Amino acid sequence: MTSLAKRVIRQIAGDKRTVALLLIAPMLIMFLLSLLLGDSAYTPIVAIQESELPAPLVSALREQDIELRDTTHIDIKEFDARQYLLNHREVDLVFMMSPDGVLLYAYESNIKSGAAMKAVQSAIASLNPVMQVKTQFAFGDAEESLFESMGYLFLGIIAFFLIFIVSGMALVRERSAGTLERMLMTPISRQSVIGGYTIGFSFFAILQAILLVIFGVYVLGIHNEGQIGWVILIMLLLAIAAVSFGELISVFANTEFQVVQMIPIAIIPQIFFSGIIPLDTIPYHLGNLCYIMPIYYGCAAIKEVMALGNGFEAIWPFVLALLLYTVVLSVLNAFVLKRYRRL
Repeated sequence: MTSLAKRVIRQIAGDKRTVALLLIAPMLIMFLLSLLLGDSAYTPIVAIQESELPAPLVSALREQDIELRDTTHIDIKEFDARQYLLNHREVDLVFMMSPDGVLLYAYESNIKSGAAMKAVQSAIASLNPVMQVKTQFAFGDAEESLFESMGYLFLGIIAFFLIFIVSGMALVRERSAGTLERMLMTPISRQSVIGGYTIGFSFFAILQAILLVIFGVYVLGIHNEGQIGWVILIMLLLAIAAVSFGELISVFANTEFQVVQMIPIAIIPQIFFSGIIPLDTIPYHLGNLCYIMPIYYGCAAIKEVMALGNGFEAIWPFVLALLLYTVVLSVLNAFVLKRYRRL
């Protein structure tokens, strides 16, 4: 087992593209996600009927980080906010006063309209503190970007996805080259073969976990309330589960390209159950499918540490689930290797 693990490590270390995929690509992906989901310099555009609004309110709106667009040239009786937004897609929000109070019209619910609504509410609150609107969260900060507050999910997703790809393709390559079949013709046990591959890939999983966590927290600013060591441990267990999962999936693929073809079936569904969307909002109780997916346990444990600041007392069920998942997959992998052993 040890010699096989060393051979796997030497093979991966000798392939610069694979090393880059495991160690450099995760940080690059996290950096790009921070650009996409982080704070931006975008200024929301809010349309108002300036002549119909109180002067102090207009002044308060101008103090916000928004661009005001006056629609006074359109008669208030003929003004149709919905049609205006359809004709002016660059406008994020229409702000109007009515006898019933304030009316806010947005083209769609997105980050831009949310920023515009927040600015308008802040302007209203500055004039009428009694009606001030406050936003609070059970954890995190309202001032954080989406990436800073939810980046921990991407740590688990990226680690699992890349390790799965590399391990699955490597095993298919071993089979297509005849290496695995020749190895199984020796007295080496199937359990030792599985263990050797798992240990070999886990070596790089440790490096990936350490680099990705340190880069995400200290360079990209992902919110963290707990101990970094627990996060690295969880990511390592998640990566080992990914290796076992990749080994099992590789059995059903004859070429490396077929491993890629299985991503929409084996990986993408798991991403939706990682916590990106609330599981209890999925209809027909389909959210319960998360319990058969390793990404859920990894991301849930990372959330407990990084978002809630909890320790081992909160994550041990998820850690145990990942360990059981790995053991079950290892047994299945050893069983399916019978088809390659020639007695």
